Parts: sequence; structure tokens; C-alpha cells
Amino acid sequence: MKRILPSLRPSLLGLWAVVATGCTIEAPDFSGKSCESLADCPRPYTCVAARPGAGRTCEVLNGPGVSDPNAGPVPTWCQDIQPILAASCVSSCHGATTTGSGRTDFRLDRYEADGGIAGAQLMAPRIHARTVVFRTMPPPASPQPTEDERALIDRWASGGAPFCETAVTDGGS
Repeated sequence: MKRILPSLRPSLLGLWAVVATGCTIEAPDFSGKSCESLADCPRPYTCVAARPGAGRTCEVLNGPGVSDPNAGPVPTWCQDIQPILAASCVSSCHGATTTGSGRTDFRLDRYEADGGIAGAQLMAPRIHARTVVFRTMPPPASPQPTEDERALIDRWASGGAPFCETAVTDGGS
């Protein structure tokens, strides 16, 4: 992506005028760049496995108008996300029955992949994009998640799509 920078030049009246020139600055696009960890991607990119067959790549998950994933505890699949997806996505499209979508390569009633069919964990970047960023899912005729539920999906996907809370021990108490 290139940005044209205007230059300032004095006009005939002694005032400064903005004149567009051919000077450009490269603003690299890191989408799709291979990565191993979050440190490999500049802000606002995140290192995720979002592109089938591409391994982990840098992708923008939090665009303008998307909440900060660090604004509170990261929601979990078991406690927060599964009930939202069950109500809005699973009944006739992305569960055992796929008549509403025709997609048989993933199911959102499962967390992990099973038999070559992706679950919600692998689909988290797509769930985020379609539900939070572009808001094209669920389709208008389907039950819609509330704004608070969309914010939970945002924080869950941006926070690494954790499964369930693990028991925290404090050394024997």
C-alpha cells in the first residue's frame, strides 16, 4: 500500500500551499506473512492459523470499531462462547445439520477438529471476522447475538480461543 505525501511550497501570494507530488512511502501489508508467535507480527496483526494450508500467518483481527481483547478476562468456549454459537449458528447451519449452509468442512457445535472436520477452535479467526468485523454471520433471518455476545466472541477469538478454565491451585489451600 502506498501513501502519497503532499509537499508544502510557497505560493505566488507568499502563503504556503499544499501541492501533491510523486513522493510515496511504502506501508507494508503483513497479512499472510508466516509467523511462529505474536512477536513475529507488528501491531495490529496477530499470529494465527487462519488460512487453510498456510500454517500460522499474521492477520488483522482487530480492525476499527472492534473492542480491545485485553479489556477483561478472556472468555472461554465452555462457559461463554458455546452457548452463543448454539443459539445463533448451530441449529440448522453449522452443527450436525448443515442444510442451512451446505458447509460440511467445519462444525461449531464442537471445539476441536474431529475426523478432518474443523471445530470452533480452528474456526475462531473466521468466526471473529464474520461475526464481529464484517457482521455477515449469522444471516439476517437467523437469531442474532447481542452486542455483548459479539464482544465476548471478539475477546475469545483475539485471546487465543481458550477451551475451558483450568483449576488454579494456590499451593495446598
